[in-house]
Amino acid sequence: MQYKMLVLDMDDTLLTDDHKISDINKEMLLKAQAMGVHVVLASGRPTSAMTAFAKELELDLNNSYMISFNGAVISNVKSDEIIFEQTLSKEQIHELYDYSIKNKTHIITYLNNEIISETDSEFIEIEKTITGLKHNKVASFKEAVNTAAVKCILLEEPSYLKGLENDLKAAMPHLSVAMSKPFFLEVAQNGIDKAASLKLLAEKLNIHQSEIIAVGNAGNDLTMIEYAGLGVWVDNVTPELRDRADVIVASNNNHGVAEVVQRYILN
Repeated sequence: MQYKMLVLDMDDTLLTDDHKISDINKEMLLKAQAMGVHVVLASGRPTSAMTAFAKELELDLNNSYMISFNGAVISNVKSDEIIFEQTLSKEQIHELYDYSIKNKTHIITYLNNEIISETDSEFIEIEKTITGLKHNKVASFKEAVNTAAVKCILLEEPSYLKGLENDLKAAMPHLSVAMSKPFFLEVAQNGIDKAASLKLLAEKLNIHQSEIIAVGNAGNDLTMIEYAGLGVWVDNVTPELRDRADVIVASNNNHGVAEVVQRYILN
């Protein structure tokens, strides 16, 4: 099979634990692009927290794309043009806030390129570190969030939050719910996930589902892993998901993405 698109989750997949692209991963991804393969980043991150990595990989020079906010936004790296965007309504965000208060979790959303919350948390600090965004701690979440926004995240200790995942899905079947990290339960508009946006992008580029490789490590990657012609986990995949992909490669810290390029694109 000649693959035409390589779609990569970022945190814990493309990036090492210190949030960097290894030299080997970068070298292999530049080689893939030189062969005409579209390299696409697909992350739960806000768009602005992906752009520097996309440009490091020369996605702008190769006229490629980013899927951000877990699929809620697709943008062109070179032009910054947004070709797709789907938001949560103010009312849906307030409904999620009420759920978070009832169930004793932290909740954040994003407005004006800032993280918005009422509370402080070690897990919000992690999101600040990952995204580089300013944290705007507000007196009233509902008063501050008086417009639509792309997504929300509920944050809490992993074992507690995992127990809430199915409850939230049952309570709000009209929304998309997925774990991106053990302490991040992400919520987007109904029908929004990485696979749905990947399908839109592939159709725009006239690339068939069978010609796509997707690589990830966590629950919010599962839809694109199952959608792609070749679905790949890195070895540090969430344990209960190990049997849900076609292939497992080396971990994020051991250049698993480079292994994918070497095995399935260069060879």
